[in-house]
Amino acid sequence: MAVSAKRLADYAAKRDFSKTAEPSGDSPPKTSGRPVFVVQKHDARRLHYDFRLEWDGVLLSWAVTKGPSADPSVKRLAVRTEDHPLDYGSFEGTIPAKQYGAGTVMLWDQGWWQPQDDFAEGLKSGKLKFVLHGQRMQGKWTLVRMHTKEKRENWLLIKEHDSLEEDTEDGLIERYDTSIATGRSMVDIAAGKAAAKPKPKKPSKAKAKPGFNLATPKFRKPQLAKLSDHVPEGDDWLHETKFDGYRCLAALGKGGTKLYTRSGLDWTDRYAGLDEAFAELDCRSALIDGEVVSVSNGKGSNFSALQRDLEQGRPVIFMAFDLLELDGEKLDKRPLIERKEALASLLAEQSKDTPIRYSEHVVGHGPEVFKAIEKAGGEGIISKACDSVYAGSRSGSWLKIKTRLRQEFIVGGYSPSQAKGRPFASLLVGSLENGVLRYRGRVGGGLGERDLDKLSSLMGTRTRQTSPFDEVPADIARAAHWLTPDLVIEVDYAELTDQGSIRHGIFRGVREDKEASMVKLEKPDMPKEPATSEHEDGSFLGVRISHPDRVVFADNGYTKGDVASYYAKAAERMLGFAGNRPVSLLRCPDGTDGDCFFQKHAGQGFPDGIGSVDIEESSGKTEPYMVIEKPEGFVAAAQMGSIEFHIWGSRTDALEKPDRLVFDLDPDEGLDFAEVKTAAKQLRKMLAEIGLDSLPMVTGGKGVHVIVPLRRIAEWETVAFFARTIATHLAERHPDRYVATMSKAKRKGKIFIDWLRNERGATAVAPYSIRARQGAPVAIPVTWPQLARLSSANSFEIPKALKRLDLPCPLQAMAASQSISHSVVEALEKLINR
Repeated sequence: MAVSAKRLADYAAKRDFSKTAEPSGDSPPKTSGRPVFVVQKHDARRLHYDFRLEWDGVLLSWAVTKGPSADPSVKRLAVRTEDHPLDYGSFEGTIPAKQYGAGTVMLWDQGWWQPQDDFAEGLKSGKLKFVLHGQRMQGKWTLVRMHTKEKRENWLLIKEHDSLEEDTEDGLIERYDTSIATGRSMVDIAAGKAAAKPKPKKPSKAKAKPGFNLATPKFRKPQLAKLSDHVPEGDDWLHETKFDGYRCLAALGKGGTKLYTRSGLDWTDRYAGLDEAFAELDCRSALIDGEVVSVSNGKGSNFSALQRDLEQGRPVIFMAFDLLELDGEKLDKRPLIERKEALASLLAEQSKDTPIRYSEHVVGHGPEVFKAIEKAGGEGIISKACDSVYAGSRSGSWLKIKTRLRQEFIVGGYSPSQAKGRPFASLLVGSLENGVLRYRGRVGGGLGERDLDKLSSLMGTRTRQTSPFDEVPADIARAAHWLTPDLVIEVDYAELTDQGSIRHGIFRGVREDKEASMVKLEKPDMPKEPATSEHEDGSFLGVRISHPDRVVFADNGYTKGDVASYYAKAAERMLGFAGNRPVSLLRCPDGTDGDCFFQKHAGQGFPDGIGSVDIEESSGKTEPYMVIEKPEGFVAAAQMGSIEFHIWGSRTDALEKPDRLVFDLDPDEGLDFAEVKTAAKQLRKMLAEIGLDSLPMVTGGKGVHVIVPLRRIAEWETVAFFARTIATHLAERHPDRYVATMSKAKRKGKIFIDWLRNERGATAVAPYSIRARQGAPVAIPVTWPQLARLSSANSFEIPKALKRLDLPCPLQAMAASQSISHSVVEALEKLINR
């Protein structure tokens, strides 16, 4: 964009370019496509750091008086100064005496930046949020304009909380005191000393790309998939091809490229050509998860072909499917779909013949994807929850569904061969079970001459006198030769017998990347269908259900037993949210078509798992309130005909100090759910502006709860007043869309921001509670990206809710580390008075 002389008039008026070497700004600016940022250490009348962001053809500039701090608790004064020309970003030298800004200028940091919000709007409102990709300043930062009576425009430069924050106030400026461009100190620059010559680097097998200037990420345990015999359905899941190779984590940084196996072995030297290919990626550092495969047979990945390629030093392919770190920022807590988008962007500019390939996926249509892979002769698919974080363990958010049975086994012996020239007839294999090697059968198929030779060599150093197995059939043990059980092989097989032995085992290769201690028999997760009407003797978690076949939801036939079964499965998770709080039950003894009523007071002879706490009510009277104390308490409540659980915002050990804020967005009849989602998004943005993180929960009804976990510091009166202030302010800003009062007349065509849930004695529906509504929907916490994709607040009926129990809960993962602090209140006041 052309820069008008008017934008730089103030800059030019302050300088005599016949005396200073500073750029005049007359030359057309050179842009790189990415907006640059620059920090110049400036020893003028007072030492400071000039912070500059490229925007609209100029460098917006602030003088940071004490220099930037990577400690989020430190706020540095940043005085807005005149805009500078873009070519000022490369200026380093000395401004002569008696000239504006006289003194030494060092190019202290340089890089590019990304706005996090609408930057133009942020300039007007006085809050700029951005991510820096510099050599020294990195990660998330904020500039906030102060409201003062001074003529100068004062801002605060603040580091946001992320993986790149520090806990030392002046760590950045103390750690770096030389120029990033010339390596000179301020004294060297003032003296006119020549730029330092770069030290020659030692040659290496794979030189790091010049952009690799951050530390190489360390190995971390990879995310593993659970074996499943069913394909998850719905758009909450994406599906990838299951590759037949070696799992590999690629760590890229200034230390070069490291390629790790699943167990953390460094196999960089074994993968021909991959380190050089990774060195061509345009990033400063990265940690990429993928699989090394062979496609030399032209039919897709094949483990046996991969082993031959590795033995002969032939090139291999890296199929990349996840991005855990990029440019020093950890991405593992971001939703998978976002990580894959970042990965696709990183790999987009590669040459066509690169061995690094992006693993494509399909969102939804799981059964169709599986059938297509099966028809093509593929090994199977990996199904992943779109919003899942990278847990680094085996979790239900990643599922593997195989087209054929395949498993790693430990070799513990072999049966001798009667055939001439064949060193053995079959391998005796097993898997670990409770620390014991259990015999799983024999593997004799698939062994070629090369395999026999290789295995004979490996087994020759592993002979022992005794069996390593717990028990082996006598007819097999009689002639067996025993081996130390540390050799792992991969096997295809037809089925597992009732006794736990494999049938028709086919050898596929040696797994040098896996330790024997990792080998356990994989058993598929069974699909979680809606609960049957009766559970063996009619009990769940030890609670006997009377009349389990009584229909509770007439529209779909769900019974009392189904409700009890659901709560038995959800109990452990629900206890974390609804346990040890005063609770109100919505009881429907005759089903949802009959009379339902709320009960909050405990009665005589309540079943085990439901306790009570004495609470003084506003009338001054003390009453016993129900409390769920154990998992079986939820089932006991279902036995009493309960369907819904509604909870206080505080726990019994600190009744007067709430641990959460809840805003119930309740739409008027006829309003589209898209408007509710917009309201939730606006409320989230407002809360974020004052320093509070939030998460949504679809209620199973029409609305959404926006929940803010809190440290237990403020009491009810403060929390309720704070919630009312937020709701009222949002309603006043958008009077055509929202109201903050219960008046039915005023709510016509609008969304009621119900803040009253935050008063003492008020309740809100508990996460994972069934609702007594058509279809038996469930209240489910979701992530913000997932909310954007939902079409209604009652999207999760019992079958889908059961599947959510296999996934990490976003609300559970959100620590209650924030509070209604002085700074939050101040931020709210400024927001209201803006």
